Order: sequence, then structure tokens, then C-alpha cells
Amino acid sequence: MKAVQAKKQTNRNGTGFRGPVDNPEAFLRPDWWRKIFNAMYLKTDADVVEDQKITATEVSLFTEITKISANDAVLDMACGQGRHLIELARRGYKNLNGIDRSRYLIQRGRNISRKEQLPVTFREGDVRKLPYQTDSFDLVTILGNSFGYFESTDDDARIIKEVFRCLKPNGQFLIDVSDGEYIRNHFAPRSWEWIDSKHFVCRERTLASDNERLISREVITHTDKGVIVDQFYAERLYTRESLRNLLDSVGFSDITFHMEISPDSQRNQDLGMMERRLIVTARAKKEWTPRKDRKKTANIVVVMGDPKRSDIIKPDAVFDDDDLETINQLKTALSSLDDYKITYLNNHHTLIDDLAKIKGKTDMVLNLCDEGFNNEATKELHVPALLEMLEIPYTGSGPQCLAFCYDKSLIRGIASEVGVPVARAFFIKPGDNLFEMNIAFPVIAKPNFGDSSFGITSKSVAYSIEELDDAILMIREKFGYAKPILVEEFLTGPEISLGIIGNPPEQYQILPIIEESYEDLPEGLPKICGYEAKWLVDSPYFKALKSVPANLPRETEQVIITCSLRLFERLECRDYCRFDWRLDEHGNPCLLEANPNPGWCWDGHLAKMAALDGISYPMMLDKIINSAIIRVNGMH
Repeated sequence: MKAVQAKKQTNRNGTGFRGPVDNPEAFLRPDWWRKIFNAMYLKTDADVVEDQKITATEVSLFTEITKISANDAVLDMACGQGRHLIELARRGYKNLNGIDRSRYLIQRGRNISRKEQLPVTFREGDVRKLPYQTDSFDLVTILGNSFGYFESTDDDARIIKEVFRCLKPNGQFLIDVSDGEYIRNHFAPRSWEWIDSKHFVCRERTLASDNERLISREVITHTDKGVIVDQFYAERLYTRESLRNLLDSVGFSDITFHMEISPDSQRNQDLGMMERRLIVTARAKKEWTPRKDRKKTANIVVVMGDPKRSDIIKPDAVFDDDDLETINQLKTALSSLDDYKITYLNNHHTLIDDLAKIKGKTDMVLNLCDEGFNNEATKELHVPALLEMLEIPYTGSGPQCLAFCYDKSLIRGIASEVGVPVARAFFIKPGDNLFEMNIAFPVIAKPNFGDSSFGITSKSVAYSIEELDDAILMIREKFGYAKPILVEEFLTGPEISLGIIGNPPEQYQILPIIEESYEDLPEGLPKICGYEAKWLVDSPYFKALKSVPANLPRETEQVIITCSLRLFERLECRDYCRFDWRLDEHGNPCLLEANPNPGWCWDGHLAKMAALDGISYPMMLDKIINSAIIRVNGMH
């Protein structure tokens, strides 16, 4: 088929869109579903997917049909923002899981369930390959016409096979899907409607060349900005017969077609594919699948810094009582985990030989050596590099990621490249006595290389050129730092930290975002969480600062989550990571640092975030280890 090319036009604001299109199928991307389900989707379809009354009515119907109990394990595939799961949780159902490919919708669902303290677990992932064990669920659902998006029917069959695999013997499958026969004969070729006082949407529809899919074009216009979205999507038109054949071919039994439903939209305009939907149930009559039991006890070797060697990051360059207490807290927490046999390696004089001896004898190295080999921060990447050469699996990020994140200026460039906002800054090389001030005061000077806030104190914040000279001199002389210095604009909004445990896109957890509270800090001191707050017990920062749950607008929180996940994947972080942000005076977030090997201590930021989510310190460590095991072994 020859594709018909339409001339691309530009509206008065420069937004690209197409004029008349003779053949919408020519503009349809096979993976259209990757980008369409976002905030604008919630706006255009809000009359259905954001109407709690419609959702409550549907949940009442579905629970009556399936007769599920409060403790049944439920999986909602292509769950979107989890509206059905959240309604179930509000009604007292407890074992609820959702998976969807849209990062935006998954985070929306997580935020709602977290704020309401609802027992819903969300995962971002591909429903063609579910990250769940075989025979896990009493009920699997695909609701809201979330089926038939893929170009090939083979992909649809893979989804149904995954449903069958994950259901327990005699488990139920419930699907709510458009009545393809009705839609094929009654779809509206063109429609338009106002979706609020500023936006209206125009839709064009036509059948695909094979007569099996409905191709839709959606043009969304803003009264002030003009055309803001011009997108194409398609959905397969399943009839009763074709859907029954698909379910039967996979092995489902008791295939039952219930009533047809149509949502009671308050806009009462274009319902599209949601206009008439079939409610179908089926059962997975099968035997329990023999399981390959995971070893009850995994051998875990913990690699740490060497307490007998000096460490220039620490105030007196030695491990003090607080450091030793931190190690004891770690050992106590790990000893409480029944699934692991734990041993420790912290003698760096023999570390290379010790690691070589455990090759093939350990299941995983828990790499907590954030001090670096021989307690040298520049050699933090050497430990994972050595483990890789020895082919020993380990937790945490690889050497390349650690090398990237050690360089603050480099991270700024990578962040900007992938659309992550950063503060304005400039770079001072060693030996530079003259530099051009291209940003306004106040500014903050910090070592370009380093972590643990090394070299960053209250004196690092400068309000004049003289204070900046003093800050640079302090970093050079007091901290003995002779490498490049980064000077950034000093942001005055809240200082934010976000933690991730797991491995996007399929299995990860966003921990509750925290911010630093400076309300007890004496007047006149700059509001920073620097070296003094982390290491100097007698400083006003150490005594005054505390971490509290962040109070952010939903849009700001979403930007921070989305950008952090984008960087996690771009930098190839693994298993856990922390991203530090700060808001400017207008509330706009800017990335400060990426920490792929963040502090693991019992009272650190990661543990504080985990605690807000009901995750104890031992549980947090267990989640990190388990994330690495799943990643290395490719387990569901």
C-alpha cells in the first residue's frame, strides 16, 4: 500500500500538526500506545476514566459477577491509573496489584494509593511478559477496553497466555472490551467536543485496510495555544466469536458473555470505543505448576570500607564510634533476614584475594563499599569493576555509572541532554584565577568530583565575588582539593530527595519524597544540607536539620519522579539510587546530584524514605538484595 503523505503545517505558536489526511493508517505508529496515555489522555477521557461514580458502578458489577473475596489475589492488567483497584481497596479488598506500560499513569496510581494508604501495588511493565510467578492470582482483569492495541494478533495471544499462566488453578479472568461488531457498524467517522473551557478535541475514524481495526486520529486544540496534540491510534475489533476463539485456543474454560455496558458520561458526547463493551469471564482449569524452589538460604558476602584505614572524607580521617555503630546496625539488620547467610569482607589489604576465593561460592555480593577501594573515593568504581572481572554478581550500579555520577558537570550535561532541568552553572579548572560570572548571586561553589558533600559547607554559598573567591580558596586549602570546581546558582526553594529501589521499567518502587526542614536552623546560615550536616556533630546544621515528608504540588512531584526515572535508565543505575533536587524561587525543580551508590546506613536518607512507606531498615536491605537477584537471574 502506498502511504499518502500529508503536508505538515505549523500553527501560530509553532506547534507542528498535519492538515487533511486521506489515509490515517499511513501515519499510525506500531507502538502508538507508548506515548498516548499521559495527562492529556486523562483530560480527554475524563468523562469516563476520571468519573468515580462510573468506576464505582463498574466495580460493583465486576465483583458481583466474579464473587471475589476480600483476600483474593487480584491483578489488573493495563490498569492505567488504577481506578478500579483503588475503588476495590476503598471497599476493603487487600491483595491488589496493577501493571501498565504508562509511567505517568502508574505514578498517578501510586500517589493516590499512598496518600490514602491503600493496599495497592503498582508496577510499570509490558503485559506481554508479566513479572509475576506462575499460579499467583485468583482473578486477573483487563478493564476499560484496554485490549487489542498491538498491531499483531500474536501479541494479543501472548497477553492471554500470560493471563492463563499467572492465574491459580480454577482462577478467573474477566475482560471488558469493545463490542467489535457493533463498533464496526456504528462508529462516528467524525466528531468534536469541548473537554473543558479551554480544550476541544476533534476525532476522525476509519477502518483499517484489513477491516479488523479502527484507526482514530485525535486533534486537541487549546483556545490560546492552538493545536497541541495531533495523534493516531488503533484498536482491534473483537467480536464475540473471535474473542471466544482466542480464549479457547489458550485453554480457558467456562467462557461466559455477560451483559453489555456503556458508561453514563456527564459530557454525554463522543464515547468512541467505550460506547458498548462486552463483559466476558473465563476460568483457567489447570493443574498447579511444579515450582523450582529457590534456595532457602542464599550466600551473601558484604563488601565494605576498611575501618582500619584512613578516610579523608571523615572529619578526623578515621572510622569513629558513630561509624562503628552504623556497621553494627547493619549487621543486626542483616542477621534478622532468614533467607541469607551473611559474611563480611572489609580488609582491603587482602580484598582482591578474598574476592577471588569466593568466586563460584557466593550467590551475591552486597556492595556497600561507598568509601571506595582503600577508602579512596576516586576508587569507588574499582570494587564493582573487580567483581565484574571475577564474574561475581553484586548489588548496585556498575563502574561506568559510578564514574559518570562522580563527575557533577558531566551529570549536568547528560541530564540536559535527556530533558532533565538543572541549575545554571559554570566550571572553574585548576589554576584558573579569572573566570566570567554568567549567573547572578547567590551562588554555591562545590568540588566537581566527590560525594558525601565533601567540600560543601556554609561558606560555600557566596553573595558577592569576594565571598566566592573565599569559598573557592576554602575548597582548595581546607579540603586539599586541587581539581575542577563547579559554581551553580544557589536555589532557595525546598531541598528534595527521591529514592528508587528496584530496576525500571518492570520492577521498581518509588519511595516517598522527603525534603530537608530548616525551621530550627539559626538565622543567617544558608539553608544547605552539606558537610556540616552529615559529619560535624557539634555544628548547628547537624543538630537542626531533619528530613520530613515533602509537600509538593502534584505536577512538581510528577516532574521529579519522571525525570529521576529517566536518569536512572539513562545512567544505567541498578537496584537502588537516590536523586537530590532543589526548587528555585518559583517552585521549578532542578537536579542537584545523582547518587547511584547512596548511603545505606540505618539513619540515612534512603532509610528515612523507606520508613515513610512502612519499610523497616532490614526490609529495605532485603529489597535491595532481592532486586539484584531478580536482575541477575532474570526471575519473574
